Amino acid sequence: MCLLQLLLLPVLWGAPLARVLSYPLELPETVTVQESLCVLVPCRFSYPWSLGTSYMFWFQKGADTAHDPPVATNKPEQKLHERTRGRFFLLGDFRTKNCSLSIRDVSMGDSGTYFFHVETSFSEHSYLDKMFSLKVTALIHKPHIPIPETLESGCPRNLTCSVPWVCEQGTPPIFSWTSAALTSLGPKTLLSSVLTLTPWPQDHSTTVTCQVMFPTTGVIVERTIQLNVTYAPQNVAISIFQGNRPALETLQNASSLPILEGQALQLLCVADSNPPAQLTWFRGSPALNATAISSTAILELPGVGTAEEGEFTCRAQNPLGSQYLSLSLSVVYPPQLLGPSCSWEDGGLHCSCSSRAQPAPSLRWRLGEGLLEGTLSNASYMVTSSSAGPWANSSLSLSEGLSSGLSLSCEALNVHGAQSARVLLLPGQSQPRAGWVLGAVGGAGFMVLLSLSLCLVFRVKTRRETQPVQSMDDRSQVVGSGSREYQFGTDTPADSPAPAGAGPISQDECQLHYAFLRFHKLKPQGREGMDTEYSEIRTHK
Repeated sequence: MCLLQLLLLPVLWGAPLARVLSYPLELPETVTVQESLCVLVPCRFSYPWSLGTSYMFWFQKGADTAHDPPVATNKPEQKLHERTRGRFFLLGDFRTKNCSLSIRDVSMGDSGTYFFHVETSFSEHSYLDKMFSLKVTALIHKPHIPIPETLESGCPRNLTCSVPWVCEQGTPPIFSWTSAALTSLGPKTLLSSVLTLTPWPQDHSTTVTCQVMFPTTGVIVERTIQLNVTYAPQNVAISIFQGNRPALETLQNASSLPILEGQALQLLCVADSNPPAQLTWFRGSPALNATAISSTAILELPGVGTAEEGEFTCRAQNPLGSQYLSLSLSVVYPPQLLGPSCSWEDGGLHCSCSSRAQPAPSLRWRLGEGLLEGTLSNASYMVTSSSAGPWANSSLSLSEGLSSGLSLSCEALNVHGAQSARVLLLPGQSQPRAGWVLGAVGGAGFMVLLSLSLCLVFRVKTRRETQPVQSMDDRSQVVGSGSREYQFGTDTPADSPAPAGAGPISQDECQLHYAFLRFHKLKPQGREGMDTEYSEIRTHK
């Protein structure tokens, strides 16, 4: 029997030859791919009939090969399934029996089962006994950005965002960048994008995001990195604390700080830098190889005095540079009164008073109810005042107006307090030639005083309160104020009444001081009276 007869035999039996025979097909049963990516399904087939024109097709399971469009084919002008057009490609060749299928830009809708089909001029065959299942999962890949360990402030640096897991045959993805730092786009390829970044200190710890969008599927993936920008110390500041209270003040520029003498201070230095700066305190301006007084951020000054007055400098330093900030401490204190010191000269009373304070105090005299300050003079008195640095000096000369019970006081004040000292002029003999005596010393008692080496009694009353200075007339409103009252006269019991014009003094406020009288000119006591002269009074505790 000839070959043609053998071929026609199945037809005569009523069944096509391709449906009677089974042919081997090699391909995986399941293929898994992430959305938006590409996949190649390897396939090899066996078919004995290749006479005439031969074509290969891929159909989705359930399709009618006679009427439904295939998802891929090598047959020219063949209408393809709309969903797969331009993405499913049959790469094989009938002669080499290669039926491999390439799928690009895979979408979720591509999930399903597919079978292979061949057609020749005399026959056709669908390999329904060997199909493969395509499973599409969500895209979990992220763009890749090599993260630099550090970025130096002010130095441009390139960041590259790439998607090496995307196939080049697919639709190119679209790259976009988001950053707070100064940036510009660099060169670009199908699967990568370059961003030129110039970071500054304010960009430290900020983020840069690369976003990749696949136009065919609409899927978007992104990666965000945090910038580590290194920079030299900046924005050095000094915060001033007292005890556990909140910061009194924060200084960012070289400043002068007045501080009340005796107060405790804590100076906290802070700086913005990366890497963190080493904070060091110096006395004055730090010179080369200068010795630090503190190697921590906090400088403790337990009791500020004149020795601490001057400049303190904080240095913030890291490998990229250093910055300094200085604070000048100015110690201030209320007046410290010296005097008054009084003497009889040329038939008049001459008193001097000095005071030291910071800022320099102002001095004034109070004569009875009258107030004398500055430099002035008339027929009854003359006031002369001067100042140098923290010292203020004033002298008062009285030639008239001295009367019994007259009080004379010297007052010193500045913004931090006030202090005063009062001298009571007590009457002596009715009309001593030397004028009025300082203190309650009468002519009849003169020899008694000499024989007993009488000491003058100074009653000193000191009052210190805690309110700001308002006026010298309102004693209850004086901070750090004090007054001293000197009574020149005989020693009297504690319960004796105070002389006229003297305020009450409590037992707790009294302090006993002694003054020696030095008499340069002594005259014998006559029957009718006694002449007394005081040329100098010196006090000793």
